Amino acid sequence: MDTNDHWATRRTGIVPTPPPSIRRSKRSVLDEASRPTAPEPSPEISFTSHGVAVGRHLVDVHNHYRDELQVLRGLLDQVTEGITTAGQARSELNQFTLRANNWALGGVCQRQCVSYTDHHTAEDSSIFPHLRTRQRSLQEVLDRLDVEHNLIGEVLEEIDAALVHLARNPTDIGPVSEAVDLLTDTLLSHFAYEERELLAPLAQHGFYSGQVTSRHY
Repeated sequence: MDTNDHWATRRTGIVPTPPPSIRRSKRSVLDEASRPTAPEPSPEISFTSHGVAVGRHLVDVHNHYRDELQVLRGLLDQVTEGITTAGQARSELNQFTLRANNWALGGVCQRQCVSYTDHHTAEDSSIFPHLRTRQRSLQEVLDRLDVEHNLIGEVLEEIDAALVHLARNPTDIGPVSEAVDLLTDTLLSHFAYEERELLAPLAQHGFYSGQVTSRHY
């Protein structure tokens, strides 16, 4: 689907980020072909400039995560190419060490995984219930996004295990590289789907009750 032709873009001016054109992993945990989509709202529904700014914020948040993912991939590329040793990479990663929610990941990856977990927890515990009450036609989409958030959590656990393996086997970069490839494919696809389906609802209803004053779908 051409994101520039999507009805949400025509009516809000916000362009959802397209899904990744390159897949890095031989595996996939997502069932992309069966993803549901919500119907376009009636023509009388309007979007205010404030609402559009709220919807666009989802893209901004996702772009932050995409940038962090590139930092992680770049560091792993250096290890793979021999520019940086596994020990040096772990040292650099440890400069960003952060522990939360019982995660035991190091450096850039740990910071990302905690951020992703917090982001999805916020969606599941507040934003999604808000959207469910405001737009009944989103139920199937939100159900699928909930499922994908759980799958992303499983991929993050794989990275955790791969980092433990790398610490014990400093020359074996394969498992962590494969796990990051899978995370990259999964997140980029998920973010694109989430933006396509939620930009307009967020522009209409906001992240929480009262943020955007509007009529119901």
